[in-house]
Amino acid sequence: MAARRASRRHFIKEGAMFAGGLAGGVAIGANSASGQGLGAPRPGGVVGHPMAYGERSRFVQTVRTPMTMIGHIDLHGNPDGLDARTPLSELTGTITPSALHYVSSHGNNPPDIDPREHRLMVYGMVDRPLVFTMEELTRLPSVTRTHFIECIANSPRPEEKTLDEMHGMIACSEWTGVPLSVLLDEVGVKDGAGWVLSEGAEATKLGASMPIGKAMDDVLVAYAQNGEPIRPHQGFPLRLVVPGFQGKYHVKWLQRIKLVDRPYITYWEKHSYTTRQSARRTGPNRMSNSHVAGAGAYFMEQGPKSVITFPSGEQRLPGRGYYTLTGLAWSGSGTVRRVEVSADGGRTWTDAKLQEPLQRIALTRFTLPWTWNGEEALLMSRCTDDQDQVQPTADAFPAFWGTSGAPHGNQIQPWRVASDGTVHNAV
Repeated sequence: MAARRASRRHFIKEGAMFAGGLAGGVAIGANSASGQGLGAPRPGGVVGHPMAYGERSRFVQTVRTPMTMIGHIDLHGNPDGLDARTPLSELTGTITPSALHYVSSHGNNPPDIDPREHRLMVYGMVDRPLVFTMEELTRLPSVTRTHFIECIANSPRPEEKTLDEMHGMIACSEWTGVPLSVLLDEVGVKDGAGWVLSEGAEATKLGASMPIGKAMDDVLVAYAQNGEPIRPHQGFPLRLVVPGFQGKYHVKWLQRIKLVDRPYITYWEKHSYTTRQSARRTGPNRMSNSHVAGAGAYFMEQGPKSVITFPSGEQRLPGRGYYTLTGLAWSGSGTVRRVEVSADGGRTWTDAKLQEPLQRIALTRFTLPWTWNGEEALLMSRCTDDQDQVQPTADAFPAFWGTSGAPHGNQIQPWRVASDGTVHNAV
């Protein structure tokens, strides 16, 4: 028995030495008398206090960043910052918590909609115009898919410093809803109806037009996000999810879907989302201005893109040695097939490891072991999707899109690691 107690004392002593040597800490429970050890009650509460809706630890302070500007663009005169970025630099994995999903509000606070009173009208060039209640929609066949949504303004800029400032207008969620094709089959699409115009219930009635081919393919009329009803800032009780298309097509607070013979040029289409320069690529998801007289070019499907999230702008490496580089990759055309990383400004590239499962039009996490020798380094990543599209450099960016006013800021993002370990935007 004495030998067993001695062995146990030796184990505790060695364990305490390991903990202290590794982290400079103290043995577990050393501060329990002062209420600071494991199991200490939270101020104003007790351990295991039941909560009707789960809260995170008070030690976790990750929040969205409200903003009034993107680059030099005033966000519709919003002094209170009704738009906000996803804190990519503080997240792990690929799913964005619903409460941290970026917000693009176009000057609107989310409308306060009673789902029992909400209606979705599908009409226009159809055989049987129909109005659906939320209860009726939830009784229809549903699917659950993981997709990202990205704002057209998500782009690296030389004047911005951090990952979140340049790339925080993207989020990835698990969406549940009714395929739009189910609703269109119910109403019956007439010959000549080539476009779908959707409209939200907010004050500005944001609307967008998409080709009928896309609407019949993979678009969702979604009512749930990450296992619960969609949050108000994300379109409660109903929104469109248009996989791979710019964020403006994912209309929130959805109340009307109209089948039409041509794209309607709404206020936001005219002022924010078209360019009068022609697009290089055309097809069911891209169209040039020759298809819409006076409308400019429509850019819809987003190209392959990736960004290193650690280390990234304004972070600092504490010293030379081993690190795991990590980042996110995505493509509006399909699935990420490959991500390469360079530490020397693109002279040499190494394949990163992709986190599985690889999902279509969803964020993909990548990692790569890296030993920093303490000298200046220029970190970059580039994505290749399953359509063999390769993320362009800044120099190749105009040629990739065929226009200098490109629709999707998917050029390679460089981070410069200085010899003191500080990380800077190198665009």
